[in-house]
Amino acid sequence: MKEIIFAGAGGQGVLTSGLILSEIAIHNKLNTTWVPEYGSAMRGGDANCTVKFGKERVYNPGREEADILLAMNQSSFDKFLSMVKAGGAVIVNTDMVDMSGAGRSDVTFIPIPCLSLANEIGNPRGANIIMTGAIVKACGDIPKQDAIDGMNAMFRRKGKEKFEASNTKAFEVGFDYEA
Repeated sequence: MKEIIFAGAGGQGVLTSGLILSEIAIHNKLNTTWVPEYGSAMRGGDANCTVKFGKERVYNPGREEADILLAMNQSSFDKFLSMVKAGGAVIVNTDMVDMSGAGRSDVTFIPIPCLSLANEIGNPRGANIIMTGAIVKACGDIPKQDAIDGMNAMFRRKGKEKFEASNTKAFEVGFDYEA
């Protein structure tokens, strides 16, 4: 069972990123839960969600001890870093997060300048998709193409197939990124 916390500000796409991962898991015949949490001010307010997935049944969808944290902004990094278990991974948006003074040597930090990368590929709204690719790679449970197929199936069901090429590119950038 994997537990991932997606955290950032409203408008950064963390809830969508979590939803994509849960849909990828379902597409790959895994059990999953997606529990969103956000403040009353959607855009700019705190937003986070917890996704759990695996072959076994998810008995508790609530946050327990994360294997992976996605920190899209500084306040999320500061708030959720302590919730990652020893040996876990922290995927950090280095365009908005200063990791100096993190104070943890028992987790792996994966720094990704996702906003810069999204702009480089001409998809400034694709930063969260880039980070979703990085999360799937860090999880190591789902092959890249199977994850892309699951993501694109979700967007097709929502009538957003016109974004398939740009989302696929963003996902691949995150999955293949090496710091």
